[in-house]
Amino acid sequence: MPVIAFANPKGGAGKTTAALLLASELASKGARVTIIDADPERWISQWGRLPGKPDTIRIVEGVGEEDIVDVIADEAAATQFVIIDLEGTASLMVANAVGMSDLVVIPTQGGSMDAKGAAKMIKLIRNQERMTRRPIAHAVLMTRISAAVASRALRNVRAQLDAAGIPMFANGIVERAAFRDIFDYGGLLADLPSAEVSNVDKARANARAYTAEVVARLRDAAEPAKGVA
Repeated sequence: MPVIAFANPKGGAGKTTAALLLASELASKGARVTIIDADPERWISQWGRLPGKPDTIRIVEGVGEEDIVDVIADEAAATQFVIIDLEGTASLMVANAVGMSDLVVIPTQGGSMDAKGAAKMIKLIRNQERMTRRPIAHAVLMTRISAAVASRALRNVRAQLDAAGIPMFANGIVERAAFRDIFDYGGLLADLPSAEVSNVDKARANARAYTAEVVARLRDAAEPAKGVA
């Protein structure tokens, strides 16, 4: 089943939030999802210990470079989607996970440091493509976007990525209170109390659009493989 890795060597780019939102929306539609929590901070594992985590989401933690490949292979054989929240470094574990992935999502904020981290990740992906002799679908996901107006730095990053021919998600992750509060309340995004968390409906609409694009990119990536077979 599809393996989606979230990676950027620059920490704080929004990897964990983007990974959990994807898992939340897939699970809300009835999909069985495994999240491999390979981030040293273990934010998703902490979320999983709060009330409300559905049985359709399984969390695997304590994974290292010695067993990451076996864990990914085992989970991909047993569940519908495997989501990997990787550490914020360009390590051997990250490289191995990227090489096993059907789609690599590169969360990036609108700043030069995040853009440089994204460039490093794309170089790593290119190297893994050469080693595995297959294309690895990937795209940059803009995160923590202002709901009101795009900053000059964000516009510059978009322009640089576009000029370099780097794939980008059309739907970025908007800065919403709901995307932070899910780590405090637990459960799925749909479970957040609208009386206590602002703009839950808008947050869910954003997460749905982003999830639909992930699924579409997975489908597009699978088509050439079928054609070769």
